[in-house]
Amino acid sequence: MKDGKDLKVAILTREWPPAIYGGAGVHVSNLVIALNATGLVQSDVHCFGDKRSDATGYQLKGELTKINPALQTLLIDNDMALNLGGAAIAHSHTWYANFAGYLASKIYSIPHVVTAHSLEPLRPWKAEQLGGGYVISSWVEKLAYENAAAVISVSDGMKSDIKSAYPEVDPKKIVTIRNGIDTNKFKPIESPKVLEKYGIKGPFAIFVGRITRQKGLAHLLRAWKQVDPKFSLVVAAGSPDEPSIGAEVETLITNLQSERSNIYWIKEMLPHDELVALLSAAEVFACPSIYEPLGIVNLEAMACETAVVATKVGGIPEVVDDGKTGILVNPNAKSEEFESEFANALNRVLSDESLAKKLGVEGRRRAIAEFGWDKVASATIDLYRSLI
Repeated sequence: MKDGKDLKVAILTREWPPAIYGGAGVHVSNLVIALNATGLVQSDVHCFGDKRSDATGYQLKGELTKINPALQTLLIDNDMALNLGGAAIAHSHTWYANFAGYLASKIYSIPHVVTAHSLEPLRPWKAEQLGGGYVISSWVEKLAYENAAAVISVSDGMKSDIKSAYPEVDPKKIVTIRNGIDTNKFKPIESPKVLEKYGIKGPFAIFVGRITRQKGLAHLLRAWKQVDPKFSLVVAAGSPDEPSIGAEVETLITNLQSERSNIYWIKEMLPHDELVALLSAAEVFACPSIYEPLGIVNLEAMACETAVVATKVGGIPEVVDDGKTGILVNPNAKSEEFESEFANALNRVLSDESLAKKLGVEGRRRAIAEFGWDKVASATIDLYRSLI
């Protein structure tokens, strides 16, 4: 066993500030801060992209940037793995970095820890985005999980999914360590200037996320036709995974805007202060995801003391306490039924100020009590120590 600064961990990730676009990137950046704060681990970050002052960046140049993106990932992972000789543990996040961790474990005979943020077999729509690359991403993920020393699941729901998707993985190697939230960075604030900047008026619901089928934004936009028109909708979403979902969302938003003047689409990524201000000002946060291993964005909304209406999928029920911090809706096989029930839940919260307030207050209390990053770091270090 090693402890103190002798425990050197290589954190392998595609995303690293300032290039953060999803929940996995948010997780990694916060995890590293929390690990370093303990003084018990030296975490060295290896990421995709340009050189960073706080991480080693890897990117391809020239003709190699023109090949299939999935093949580019394998080449970057190869370069990454060759630079991990001094690490005691390799800890990879998402399939983009899993191959680097797998190679490092074989080259240097060190444990490879995988954090499961999502599972390729449960995201078949990724084939639209990656084309033939989806076969590669699925292969890499399977290879990494089945050979890892440990697999961290961000929820018990995800743990069950891992067992189902990869039955060859020893269940004893799968450990649940839920995502955390920094409740000092995400807390209720008032900022009328932000609302003025985007022209937002009246009570509103907000959606924040990438434009991908996984996030269910199209369902929300169709459901919104059944929401009382006196309520506004703010959609903070951009970077579509692939053209067809981008075009579908744009059409749905355009149609809504032609019928209502209180539909606001913010396409660019919001600065942190503006994100917190909008989450705090909203009556309700809408999370219509059809697949969500945990859902950090729900935690962010809860920490801002905002009620949540979300789907009862994946790890969301482990975050949103149905009836206490929000309302959960079962995504039915028939889209029309699901969208109608989702609209009913939104109407219920939006039309009852006292309910929205009660759910929001309890949500922040829960976020503080159960989802601190210090708890995540402690559990992660305990896992590291058990492997060496």
